[in-house]
Amino acid sequence: MPHDRARPPRPVRPKATVRSAVFLAAGVLALPALAGCGADDETSAPAAAQDIAPAARDLVADGGTVKWAVDALPETFNTFQSDADDATSRVASAVLPSLYRLDGQGRVVRNPDFLETAKVVEREPKQVVLYKLNQQAVWSDGREIGADDFAAQWRALSGKDSAYWTARNAGYDRIEKIERGANNLEVRVTFSQPYADWRALFSPLYPKEVMGTPDSFNDGARAKLKVTAGPFALKDVDRGAGEVTLRRSPRWWGSPAKLDALVLREVPRERRAAALAAGKVDLADVDADEASRIALAARDKGAPVPLAHGPGARLTPADALRSWAVAHGTDEEAAAAELQARERTGKAVRRYADEQTGLRGYTVRKSLEPAYTQLALNGAEGPLADDRVRRAVARALNRTELAETVLKPLGLPASPVGSHLALAGQDAYADNSGALGDQDTAEARALLADAGWTPGGPLKEKYEKDKKEKTAGSEADARGRADEADSGTDGDDGGSDDDTYIVGEDDQKPGDSGTSVLAPAPAAAFQQAVLVRQADALTVPRDADKEQRKDPGGPAKKHARKHTEKHAKGGAPGAYAPKGTAAPKARKGAGGPLAKDGKPLTLRFVLPSGDGSQALRGVADRISRMLERIGVRTEISKVADESYFKDHIASGQYDLALYSWPASAFPATDARPIFAKPVPAADGSLNVEQNYTRVGTDHIDQLFDQALAELDEGEMRSLVKKADARIWAAAGSIPLYQRPQLVAARANLANAGAFGFATPLYEDMGFLKPGAKPGEKPSDG
Repeated sequence: MPHDRARPPRPVRPKATVRSAVFLAAGVLALPALAGCGADDETSAPAAAQDIAPAARDLVADGGTVKWAVDALPETFNTFQSDADDATSRVASAVLPSLYRLDGQGRVVRNPDFLETAKVVEREPKQVVLYKLNQQAVWSDGREIGADDFAAQWRALSGKDSAYWTARNAGYDRIEKIERGANNLEVRVTFSQPYADWRALFSPLYPKEVMGTPDSFNDGARAKLKVTAGPFALKDVDRGAGEVTLRRSPRWWGSPAKLDALVLREVPRERRAAALAAGKVDLADVDADEASRIALAARDKGAPVPLAHGPGARLTPADALRSWAVAHGTDEEAAAAELQARERTGKAVRRYADEQTGLRGYTVRKSLEPAYTQLALNGAEGPLADDRVRRAVARALNRTELAETVLKPLGLPASPVGSHLALAGQDAYADNSGALGDQDTAEARALLADAGWTPGGPLKEKYEKDKKEKTAGSEADARGRADEADSGTDGDDGGSDDDTYIVGEDDQKPGDSGTSVLAPAPAAAFQQAVLVRQADALTVPRDADKEQRKDPGGPAKKHARKHTEKHAKGGAPGAYAPKGTAAPKARKGAGGPLAKDGKPLTLRFVLPSGDGSQALRGVADRISRMLERIGVRTEISKVADESYFKDHIASGQYDLALYSWPASAFPATDARPIFAKPVPAADGSLNVEQNYTRVGTDHIDQLFDQALAELDEGEMRSLVKKADARIWAAAGSIPLYQRPQLVAARANLANAGAFGFATPLYEDMGFLKPGAKPGEKPSDG
C-alpha cells in the first residue's frame, strides 16, 4: 500500500547462522504480507475486515483476464532467495502448493487442496509431525506430490550445504530426517529439537526438480517454473512488455479457476492513475490521492464540465481575467509566455478530465494491511543510548492522534497498534503498550531530567556556532512546514540528501522553571525494576511463567513493586521517573530546549523524500511537534528513497525513523531477528540481523527461544506476549498504526481487492455475471 513506502528489505525467516550482508543491503522497499487477542486472552476481531466484493462461485462468470498491477516484475520465482519480493510471492501462491494459508484474522488454516491432515504424533524423545497429503495432488507433469519433494526442500534449506544460495533456513535447520510413511503421500518429519512453528514449513513447496541440486535452486527457478501445482500455471514472462502471464492449469484438481488468465503488469506507482484510466489494469494498489480521484469520478458521473477539482479548479475568475489581459497585452514577450502557459494548462485540464472519465469504472476497496508503521529509535549511540531518553520520547507521543491523522480521513478504524508481534484479530495479539505507559508530557520531562537533560543548560560555544550555521534562514521554513502538516498538506517538493531543518529552535529564552530537579544516583536501577515489574504484570499468568528470576536491584525492586501496585488501578502506569524527580513546570509553548554537558538535545529524524511518502512525512512533523513540547529538538533530514534503508537505517545513520514491519502468523520465528539483541561479529562489526534500532536484551532473546521450542500453543502465545511486553519496555520501537490498504478494482470484479490478512483464493477471482451483485447468495440451479 503506497500510503508510505518506507519499508525495510523484504523480511524473510532467518538463517540459523550469521545473515549474509547481501540481504541487509538489498534495499527492496516492497515486501509481502506475511502472515488479537486482548489481555483477557479472548480472540478479538481484526481492526478492519477485508474488502474484496465477495461472491459465490455460482455468480462469477467463467473466462476473462484480470490485469493486476505490480511495482516491478519479479527478479526470481524462488521465494527462498534474497531478492524475492511481493510479486514473487504472488506468483508462488497462485502456482505452487501451500499446505497452510491465512484466514481473515491472520490465523493459520489447513489448505485442504493439498493437505488432508497434519499433526504432531510424537513429542518424546523427539518431535515428529505426520503429514497426509491430498490423494489428488499432482504436479503439472502428472507426478504425485510426495515425500521426495519434502526431502529435497529440506536438504536445500537446511543450511548444511553452502552451495545453495538461500536467504532463510529457520525451521528447516531443526529437521533431523524426513521419511515416507505408509505410502508416498504420508510424510514423517522428525525434528532434532522442538519447533513450535512447524506449520510455517513447506509453504510454498517446490518440486524436487527445483530443490534437488544447487544449480537448479540457484538459477533454475529464477526465470521460469517448468513444473507447478496450483489453480494457475506460469505461462509466459515478457520483460519487454513488463508482464507475467499465469494461465488456468488443466492439471488442477480443485475448484477450477474462473479466469482464463491472470496477468501481473509492471506499473510504477506514479503511473497508476493513468494506467487505470486507460484500462490497462483491473486491480491496483493506490494511494490516498488516487483513491480520492476515483471517488470523485464516481460522484461526477453525468455532471457538467468543467470539473470542480483538478488543475482547472485552481483558476479563479480573477486569475482568468489577469491571464487574458496579459495574453492580449502590449508586452509581446509576456503575452507569448502567457499563451504557452494557457495552452499547457488547457492540456492538463483536458487530460485530467479524460482520466476522470476512465476512472468511473473503478471502485476503491479498503482495509488495513497486515503491517504496522513504527517509530524506530536508534539506541546504539547518542542520547537514545540511554533508555530513559527513549522512554521519554515514547511517553511524549499521542499515538491515537497519529493513527487518526493517517487513517481517519480514509474512513478506516484509527486505533494505535498495541503489539510488536501481532495485530488485532491474531491469536498472539495483546495490547502490551502499558509496559511503557500512555502519553504523559510531565512524566516524559521528568525522565529527561533524571537522565541529566535540563532546560536552560549552558551550550558550549562550538554547539552554538554549529547551530547558527546549520539553522540560519531555516526557522521560517520549519514553521511553515509545521503549519502545512497541521492543515493536512506536506509542502515539500521531494527534497534532497541535504534537505534538513530543525524543529524546536526558536528565539525564546529557556529561563528558570522555578522547580528544582532531583536526579538521585540510584535512579536507573529503580526505573529498570519498575519496567521489569510492569512488563511482567502485563503478561498472562500461567504455571510456566513462574520462573525463577534474579533480583536486579534488591531494595530497589521491592520499592518498584510497591510503586507498581500503587498505580495498578486502571492498568499499568508506564515508565516512571524516580520519586522526587519533578518535571520542570511547562511554560506556554515548547517549554524550552534541553541541554546536557553543553550539548543540546537534538535528534536526527531521517525520512524518505519520494512522492509516495508524503503521509509519512506528515506523521513525522506531528511527532516533531510532540517532542518539542518536552524540549527535544528534531533535525529533519530527507534522503532519497533508494538510499533510505541501505545508507541510513541498515547502517545506523539516524536517531529517529519511520518504517513498517509486517505482522506474521509465526512471530516466534519471523520476529526474532527484528528484535534480537545485536552481537559482535568476528570482524568486530555489530551483527544486528534486522534489528535496525540496535535495542535488545538477553531476556527478550530467551523468551523468543522458549516460545520457539514450546509445542503447547497456549504456552507459546503466552511467551510471545511476554516478549512483546519486554520489547515495549526497552522502547526501541514504538508501533503507531496499522497501515491502510487501498485497492482500485473494476466494479464488477469479485473476490479481489483489499485482502487484509487473508491469502487470496485465486481460483475464485473473476468478473460477475450480468445482473449479479457481490454478497448475493448463489442460485439454487
